[in-house]
Amino acid sequence: MAKFSAADHRFMLAALAEAALAPAHGDIPVGAVVAGGGEILGRGHNRREADRDPTAHAEMIALRQAGAALGDWRLGEAVIYVTLEPCPMCAAAIAQSRLRQIVYGADDPRLGACGSLLNLAQFPGFPHDVAVRSGLLAAEAQALLRRFFADLRPGQPAQLSGQPGQPSQMGQPDQPGPLSAESAESAESIPDYVRQTIDSRPGRHYT
Repeated sequence: MAKFSAADHRFMLAALAEAALAPAHGDIPVGAVVAGGGEILGRGHNRREADRDPTAHAEMIALRQAGAALGDWRLGEAVIYVTLEPCPMCAAAIAQSRLRQIVYGADDPRLGACGSLLNLAQFPGFPHDVAVRSGLLAAEAQALLRRFFADLRPGQPAQLSGQPGQPSQMGQPDQPGPLSAESAESAESIPDYVRQTIDSRPGRHYT
């Protein structure tokens, strides 16, 4: 299982805080941040419904902001943190941006393009390979998704992926690790039901 640093947790918490904003305008709760040099260069959450834009995924918005911040479409040594495994569109855009690494939370066996369904992060036809790490705060990302779909379809079990009647196969959560004090600021933006998921795990307390 991949090891994650305090900085990794801080940036993924920021991505989770972004994801929590999406349901307010009817979008699936997925969030992303692009980080470089210890700072967030771009952030975004799903806005397809809000903007009536099929490309307005969290990753695409974060990539655009990061490019504007750096003044270059080549994002070089930056890393993108995403709550859910990127889809084919986003994985291809990440590879084209020359990002160094993708860190994502929950697997998406149905549409995931970083190793679950296919792997466009390391596609032979692309000029650049992007390293992938997964499972960081996966349970928290899943909690956001389950609540969204449960609210969308009251009385029906939430299914995040896979075939009808089959349980989700999203990724296992990461091992608990030390967190920096800076994580608290992002954690304040995370809904209570996700915070409860975090606090129920050994070594994780953000309240």
